[in-house]
Amino acid sequence: MELLLLTAGDSAPEQGGRHHGGRLGAPANDAGTPLPALELLAHQVAIASLAAPLQAALAYENAPHRIGAILIDGTADPRAARAAAVALSGRTRLPRVAIVRDAALAALSPEWDLADFITPEASPAELEARLRLLAAAGDDPDEAGSGSAVEVSGVEIDESNFVATVHGRKLDLTYKEFELLHFLALHPARVFTREQLLSEVWGTDYFGGARTVDVHVRRLRAKLGEHEWLISTVRGVGYGFARGRQG
Repeated sequence: MELLLLTAGDSAPEQGGRHHGGRLGAPANDAGTPLPALELLAHQVAIASLAAPLQAALAYENAPHRIGAILIDGTADPRAARAAAVALSGRTRLPRVAIVRDAALAALSPEWDLADFITPEASPAELEARLRLLAAAGDDPDEAGSGSAVEVSGVEIDESNFVATVHGRKLDLTYKEFELLHFLALHPARVFTREQLLSEVWGTDYFGGARTVDVHVRRLRAKLGEHEWLISTVRGVGYGFARGRQG
């Protein structure tokens, strides 16, 4: 199985992810790899930043090498791991496994929306068994093909192929425009502040200002054309999606 490891370690790239053939390479930080048993197994591992989980998941979800699961490193910062898990909930079909120390197990809750968890001290045999069960669950025909598209108010988003259309017309979007539209469409009628959108779409490690959101919203509206009203401005708050035609 090929895995995506989301970690706050120094080896995690700022954007997207980096694919490693064979066993896990250099440790993610001075304390060592978060899951030593992984080094003894023949899985390939891609490493990405814990601060931008959705970007990494979308980049790898349907890549040719077929990532099979996401490992969320909570050994150093359980709060950051929880934030990443919540950000991925309902937005990727890849199963998520949290790596947490015994002392942090009490923090796990259904809100994390995990397929499983594992401690750093787990043996290679235990890790392999858990991954094997994850793979078997992923072959469940009742789960196949579900949740791959979002449809709301004439906008259809194909998460698998990074394609967005409005009433059948394909939108020529940049990656961030796609992510922003995808996030808004997942939460119709809700209003988000610029700061919330920056955190959810650009990641908590992004240092740009709120104007970044305004610029991307303006570009999205231009590409939506006559349907620009789908993204509404709530003065003094932020932006909402599919809240009704604006007069």
